[in-house]
Amino acid sequence: MAVARYDVPEADAFTRTYWDAAAEGRLLIRRCGACARAHHYPREFCPHCWSEDVAWEDASGLATLYTWSVVHRNDLPPFGGRTPYVAAVVDLAEGPRMSTELVGDAEPRIGMALTVAFRDGAPVFRAAAAAPPPSPPARTGVQ
Repeated sequence: MAVARYDVPEADAFTRTYWDAAAEGRLLIRRCGACARAHHYPREFCPHCWSEDVAWEDASGLATLYTWSVVHRNDLPPFGGRTPYVAAVVDLAEGPRMSTELVGDAEPRIGMALTVAFRDGAPVFRAAAAAPPPSPPARTGVQ
């Protein structure tokens, strides 16, 4: 008997595109052709102007941490084996806000730069790699 999972929704005919892309390691969002605003979670209409002129678009996978909570107990499969875990809300670079999980060892802080990762075909986020320090300026002229 298969154990029910509560960490991903069941895909339907409309969301299958989203979940197939996630299984390939791509994060999709929807963008409105009428008002040009992006939105997430996927809908068949724009939640901003109600237009049905919306299309799938690859997201950059970049985000910033808006808020988070450390979950210490969750009895629904497969969460029990993951506790404690960090439930998070992130602001995608394209504008929409998304509920997700923060993975990795970085200490969460509001505004931290994040990048998408995928676990079992579902998008999660981790701290973006720190940018290398800038090189010292080249010395020119007479010494």
